[in-house]
Amino acid sequence: MSPDFDSRVEKELRENGARSTRRTKLVCTIGPSCESKEDILALAEGGMNVARLNMCHGSREWHKKIIGRIREINQERGFNIGIMVDTEGSEVHTRERDPLKVEDGAEVIFTTRDLAEQQENVVCVSYAGFIDDVDVGDTIHVDGGMVQLEVVEKSGPDVRTRCVDPGFVLSRANLTFRRNGEIIRGTNADLPVISPKDWRDIDFAVDEGVDLIAISFVKSADVLKNLRSYIKSRTDSDTHLVAKIESVDSLPNLQEITAASDVIMVARGDLGAQIPYEDVPTVQKEIIMHCREVGKPCMVASQLLSSMIEFAIPTRAEVADIADVVRSKADALMVSGETAVGKYPVKVIDVLRDTCADVEEWTRSEKFGNMQLGKLGSTVDARVSDELCVSAASVANEIGAAAIFCYTNRGNMAGFLSRQRPDCPIFAFTPDHKVTKKMNLRWGVIPFRIDFDDDPESNVERSFRLLTARKLVSPGDLVVVLSDLQTAQSREVGGSVRSVQVRRVSTGPAGIISTKASAQPGLIQ
Repeated sequence: MSPDFDSRVEKELRENGARSTRRTKLVCTIGPSCESKEDILALAEGGMNVARLNMCHGSREWHKKIIGRIREINQERGFNIGIMVDTEGSEVHTRERDPLKVEDGAEVIFTTRDLAEQQENVVCVSYAGFIDDVDVGDTIHVDGGMVQLEVVEKSGPDVRTRCVDPGFVLSRANLTFRRNGEIIRGTNADLPVISPKDWRDIDFAVDEGVDLIAISFVKSADVLKNLRSYIKSRTDSDTHLVAKIESVDSLPNLQEITAASDVIMVARGDLGAQIPYEDVPTVQKEIIMHCREVGKPCMVASQLLSSMIEFAIPTRAEVADIADVVRSKADALMVSGETAVGKYPVKVIDVLRDTCADVEEWTRSEKFGNMQLGKLGSTVDARVSDELCVSAASVANEIGAAAIFCYTNRGNMAGFLSRQRPDCPIFAFTPDHKVTKKMNLRWGVIPFRIDFDDDPESNVERSFRLLTARKLVSPGDLVVVLSDLQTAQSREVGGSVRSVQVRRVSTGPAGIISTKASAQPGLIQ
């Protein structure tokens, strides 16, 4: 099989050079504003790494159609866009309706009735206990505070409210309640994390072979462990689980949740409705730092560019907010309504891409956001891999390497390297298509799919020739090479030969100019 390169990333590397290529990954929600193949292609060309499908909206038939379009684009254009299905969760939501613009002081009625037709200023709620959980004087927060309304009257199945903070009430919007400034832990707190609908959506995601499944309102590690066991009973595919941190109940259990998940999402909109808003920045940073410490990817979501739902230019405060997340060295940024229902989805991806690249350049020059990381790995093999990656990143930074070449079967070594946040990009070579898509959320990792030979040196020389031919590296560039693949000789003793090397790109075969090597029997990572 011939090697596969993401042609969009290839273009970005050529235009910007390896060391200036964007490291932060971008996740875009697909919706009515960007559902056509042409629209999705425009987002992909703009820098989208992962497409998010929000199961709160649309039928499974619609989502299946979108998955097909993304895969067609990947196949036809040589892209490597990952697919993430995001479950709805059992928290309180509004039902399907057209977006409702609510002005300051306007009256909105929330009802548990089933209405035959949509009514203006009436919002149906999917949760039967809604009427019992709120009282007159309470505030209702829509989508983490996008709109806030005060309860003024209860009448049968209806709750009449007055808007105190205007905005848009969107279809399937999350609702939280506060009384005297404190979140109400009503009967809604006892709702299961994974609803019957979520299980059907999970079955759909497994059947479609998506790359990631995001679980909403995760409160403990048990739900992730049970779900992983269920998925393994359904398929051999290694579907990654994304734990969405958007409930106050999840914070005391963050370490266990992180250990049980593959990716963490800071869903700060809904989280910000359950904790004091002034605590959101510090909690966000603590989660990002914790994820990096334990080597798990972390994406930050919610309200990054909310103004661009309506306007073509973001507020400068929004750009500064994005810059702060990038300086924190989160792995990925995720937008929701900005691309799904906004008027300017392609401009949204342009703002994200350009801001990330510019701030990352400043961060590297100022050495901002560097962390003293602890040791990672509970086994000897994992600790050896971690130490090799520490050495590779350190050498790359000291010599100003153009890139680190990493050869990995399952993507683990690329993850160890990403945790170090080296100054240069990580070119991760793997023989597995699924692994390339899962590495799409790793900071600084650019995945390439190539077939591996038994001889590691052959893999290295072939990748040098391929990337030199495509002008992704240039003669004279220094490249750090990291490998732990088995050789025919090492297989006889049940291990792998691991090494860190420095090589200079030449016009002929790659020549080793100096070597810093570490060899240790171990397992393929």
